[in-house]
Amino acid sequence: MDTAASPRVLVIGFDPYRVPGPWDPEPVAKAIEAGLTKFAEHGVGVETCLIGLDGSDDVEAVVGNALRAHPWECVTVGGGLRHSDDQVELLEQVINLVRRHAPDAAIAFNSTPATTYEAAARWIE
Repeated sequence: MDTAASPRVLVIGFDPYRVPGPWDPEPVAKAIEAGLTKFAEHGVGVETCLIGLDGSDDVEAVVGNALRAHPWECVTVGGGLRHSDDQVELLEQVINLVRRHAPDAAIAFNSTPATTYEAAARWIE
């Protein structure tokens, strides 16, 4: 999702439709969408970079391309990525990609999809 404003915030997280397992991704997708609407309400541009856990993404390429697309003020890393004990190496990879490709961007962490704007707002002017 993007807003009409120039993108200032990149949100990196899991694509709920590409996380394997017997679960319903729809509630998470709706929560992500609802959380992103707060950016538009505040006139802050946002883009997402949602990666899959189904093995279909070259994470370095997908995340690296998103990070190079704009000069980001803030990169928010989603809780699903951070709270998954079996994805620590993926989290490290994402954080190091942020450091490499968006070194001037603040890094924020949301608690839930609903708090994504609030997490970024702590770091943007």
